[in-house]
Amino acid sequence: MNIGQAAKASGVSAKMIRYYEQTGLIPKADRRESGYRDYSASDVHMLRFIRRARDLGFAVAEINELLGLWRDKSRHSSDVKRIAQTHIDRLQERARNLEAMAATLGTLVACCSGDDRPDCPILDDLEEPTLGRWADIETGPAGALRHRP
Repeated sequence: MNIGQAAKASGVSAKMIRYYEQTGLIPKADRRESGYRDYSASDVHMLRFIRRARDLGFAVAEINELLGLWRDKSRHSSDVKRIAQTHIDRLQERARNLEAMAATLGTLVACCSGDDRPDCPILDDLEEPTLGRWADIETGPAGALRHRP
């Protein structure tokens, strides 16, 4: 099948298939006499594997390692598990970082009066992290700002 058909069958864009070939993640496709790439069912299966790994957030280097293990029938599942666990750990760290960012922004938004005055704790914090300057401020009814007693 040609690259367009392989892309449709695998869910990987033709552009990404070319990129994966260029970087060596997948072997270069056979060529027809016309010069067009020719993909087999096995190639599409490999592209689906890559697509699923990308959907789970694995980096290209990790996918390359997983592909090697996938092809190696004498592999140890512990090697696969190690890669997956390392990825989980990174995802959880990223989630914690995103939660912390959301909490910080939530505090800054709550501290911002959002009125016609120029004072803005959000911009102040972007200029220089100074959340402590706004720590004694809390929101009251209807979002009104007031200093904590």
